[in-house]
Parts: sequence; structure tokens; C-alpha cells
Amino acid sequence: MMDISRKIAKTACDALSEKKAEDLRIIEISEISPLADYFIIATGANTNQIQAMVDAVDEELSKAGYQVKQIEGNRNSSWILMDYSDIIVHIFSKEDRLFYDLEKIWTDGKRIEVDEL
Repeated sequence: MMDISRKIAKTACDALSEKKAEDLRIIEISEISPLADYFIIATGANTNQIQAMVDAVDEELSKAGYQVKQIEGNRNSSWILMDYSDIIVHIFSKEDRLFYDLEKIWTDGKRIEVDEL
């Protein structure tokens, strides 16, 4: 199962990078939470870039055969959560990312570099 999760995470990270996501982070949470295997966290400079990142992730993962279970947030949101079961993608504005500080909340998770996927 983790191999599939890694593939999904890699595809999502590639899509985010393609749209110039800032401060892309991956946290492996499989050993500390049943929620998912990975959290992917990225920052967008504005709502247009955030939406472009959401669209790119959804398009690339759909092409690869992975369908989103749920998306929280809308076109005007400054935090969008995309739930793909095994991975959860968080796309933030800079302000919201600092405010919610998921990296601090999930410090027990293992930080993974994109090139390790």
C-alpha cells in the first residue's frame, strides 16, 4: 500500500512543483495516524495560484487513475484540503500556513524530501 501512496504523493508533488508551489513539504504520518500515509503541504502566493495548484493536482492524479474523495475549501479559500485517502494535500496562503502550522502539529511525523519519493 505504501508504494501506491508514494506514487500518488510523487505525482501530486510534481503537479505542485509545476505550478511553482512554495515551501513544498511532505510528512509521512502512516506510523502515527490512521488518517493517511502522507501529508503534502504547499504554499501559494495568491488565490489564483492556489486554485491553479488544486487544478493541477486534481488533473494529474485523475489522469493517473486516482480520484479525490473530498475537497475542503473553494475558489476563494486560503486553505484547500484535498483528500485522496492515502495522501492529503494541504495548499495554503502564506498567512494561513503560518497560522495553522501543520508542520509543528505533526512533528512526530517523518519529514520526507520530494526526491526521496
